[in-house]
Amino acid sequence: MGVKTMLPNYELGVYALVVTCAVVYSGSGIFEASRDSMNRKAFRDGIKPGWHYFGRKMDVADFEWVMWFTSFRNVIIFALSGHVLFAKICSMTVPQHRAVMYMLYGVLAVLGSMGLVYLMIILSHCLVLYSVALAKQKWLCYVAGLCCLASFKVEPFGSWQSGFVTGAFDLQDVLFYGGSTFTIMRCMSFALESLEKKEGIYSIFDLLKYNFYLPFFFFGPVMTFDQFHAQTSTRELRRKDDEMKNIRVNALLHVGAIVAVDIFFHFFYILTLPSDLKFVNRLSDWSLAGLAYSNLVYDWVKAAVMFGVINTIARLDHLDPPQPPKCITMLYIFAETHFDRGINDWLCKYVYDHLGENHNNIMKELLASVSTFAVTTLWLGPCDIVYIWSVANCFGLNFELWVQKFFQLGPFAKLEAKMSGAMSRRVRAAFGAVNFWAIVLYNILALNSLDFALLVTKRLLVTGFPVSTLSIWFITYCGVQLIKERERILALQEEEKSDKAKVE
Repeated sequence: MGVKTMLPNYELGVYALVVTCAVVYSGSGIFEASRDSMNRKAFRDGIKPGWHYFGRKMDVADFEWVMWFTSFRNVIIFALSGHVLFAKICSMTVPQHRAVMYMLYGVLAVLGSMGLVYLMIILSHCLVLYSVALAKQKWLCYVAGLCCLASFKVEPFGSWQSGFVTGAFDLQDVLFYGGSTFTIMRCMSFALESLEKKEGIYSIFDLLKYNFYLPFFFFGPVMTFDQFHAQTSTRELRRKDDEMKNIRVNALLHVGAIVAVDIFFHFFYILTLPSDLKFVNRLSDWSLAGLAYSNLVYDWVKAAVMFGVINTIARLDHLDPPQPPKCITMLYIFAETHFDRGINDWLCKYVYDHLGENHNNIMKELLASVSTFAVTTLWLGPCDIVYIWSVANCFGLNFELWVQKFFQLGPFAKLEAKMSGAMSRRVRAAFGAVNFWAIVLYNILALNSLDFALLVTKRLLVTGFPVSTLSIWFITYCGVQLIKERERILALQEEEKSDKAKVE
């Protein structure tokens, strides 16, 4: 109930005003803390000289972001620009063989950047998983694939393989583990899709074309083999209406996001502040809540920029890659929480939906979610903080279903049936606000540290109770109502489109 129910405009206006004021107030506290801590000795490693003319230093605590725009910047521009030019020539001259050309360029790029030994390691894993696919046994594909993934993520096997790669440069480890683990996920997708092929399996040449598509090779996203094969096998390359315009707009938005993050890091030290718990403990409850939430928003922006740039190039190659992740601001449901939609699509197709089916049975859902987070734990690299993160998010995902099933029982279902649509929406939003903060607290475990997550939890639920707890809950409730209003509008638009399609 309440999905398409509209609330009064004045009520939505109050919600928007409350959220805006809360964000500004919390942001001002973080800004003052950043300004006051700019020269602290404890922050010396995380804050470096920046805009001297503004008297501001820059937060450089995020290794990935700094890597992209310093040591890896020229490599990205050179390799991807070369791919774009090469792909354009191929699509104009030999569109029927463009996947082969992409593969050749990708192999040469990997060979030039990482060397022959690394290329041989990748090819050996491809050959092993292709051989397993020949048996057409699903359990064998899973076992072999996960064992290959473990060989890169579990010590001493990972170090043993990386030890074969001679030479050393700043990005060697990043490229080694990125390309290796994404390769295993692609090979597993190939093997599992080959099982569905009625006659024979796809050739190893198809696997190599799929794996060595350069934009996806080192950093993803993972595009399942069936989608990649279907899209690259198309001989007639046609653009949709306004497709090039949308590509240009998205490219400009990504550039704007990069500039915005660079400006943001000069005035808000959201990544460095949590490293000093004594200093952070002096912040107000509002600023601390804003700091935790800002870390999740930033991680989403980082993922959106990285996958957005790669997806823009893929669209230029006439592919339809996985979409960027859904903004954390728009989330209050664990089932929609992910920062890499490619991996999420892979996990849903081959693990979560396969085991959970329609996700209505509690036991099947528990098995599906535990299995999904077990694979995710292996993908991220087993360690204490990943174990805690996986258990917390797995519990949150199942708890949603348990609560849903509980309130579908007779007495509660009758009670909700007596409510108006608007009141049902308000009650659901109140529960959604609790879920929203569960998502934030569970995920800052991986983004920051266990100590910071425990500090935020204690301040918001224990020492801040009841004033801070209830006020932040109300503000979050207002935010969830605005999210629900956006969902309502999108649902109506989709309904109008489907109605038009039926008429036509």
